Amino acid sequence: MLNDRDSLLRRLHELRSEHRDLDTVIARLAEAGPIDLLHLARLKKRKLLLKDEIAWLESRLIPDSIA
Repeated sequence: MLNDRDSLLRRLHELRSEHRDLDTVIARLAEAGPIDLLHLARLKKRKLLLKDEIAWLESRLIPDSIA
């Protein structure tokens, strides 16, 4: 899969950007009139999945140190 550091960093940047974009979309939907709860729930679920993948990638980028 993604092995080299540059690829991991690039993917991490993409995921963080999508996560921020979802924040904006979710906020705008909440401010708008009638809310499609199913659509909102799907966006929130996608945001959580992104958060998990971001955390996984960050953990891969932090070198293991045995103290």
